[in-house]
Amino acid sequence: MSAQRILVINANSNEAVTAGMAEALEPFRSAGGPQIDCATLREGPFGIESQADIESVTLPLARLVAREPAEAYVIACFSDPGLQVCREATRAPVFGVREAGVLTAMARADRFGIIAIQTRSIRRHLKALREIGAIGRLAGDRALEMSVAEAASGDATFARMLAVGRTLRDQDGADAIVLGCTGMARHRAPLETELGVPVIDPTQAAVAMAMGAVLAR
Repeated sequence: MSAQRILVINANSNEAVTAGMAEALEPFRSAGGPQIDCATLREGPFGIESQADIESVTLPLARLVAREPAEAYVIACFSDPGLQVCREATRAPVFGVREAGVLTAMARADRFGIIAIQTRSIRRHLKALREIGAIGRLAGDRALEMSVAEAASGDATFARMLAVGRTLRDQDGADAIVLGCTGMARHRAPLETELGVPVIDPTQAAVAMAMGAVLAR
């Protein structure tokens, strides 16, 4: 094992989501840099779309963190499931992608918007933003009304994301957009090109923070 391993854990069992994350993280890999490994939580649901789904992966995530040695961990689900219990399972830093994505957006823009997968996700997002004191910087949170699996797919998903992104930018006043599902990773770059504002993939944001923590050592 590399002494500078970052383990990125897809909290659902959809391998297509893991593959999309791995592809999005390719620019972060370099000779001599931290090793970035992507893992799929086999015990997880195919998509994390409810509070029950979130609760169901908390302990499996903590067990995976406890048995897989790494210098830093990233919980790659926008619900940040099991973040605190995973931090108790290791002395290494553990990053949640939602928190990292929001903090990155606030570092790049005054107000940010979130593209959610479903309307029922938004209430959880708002609660989390209040907890970290970021609610005052939220311009809007709008849903695709898709499943996690659909959000990880092709052209139809991108067209819907573009429409929602334009509404967040033009009607809500968002200066940056945060992707509210790790399954959206492969759409980040073309969406940023079309919208002309920063589009934050939360997994990339969390890995960037993890790299900083590892390299600072």
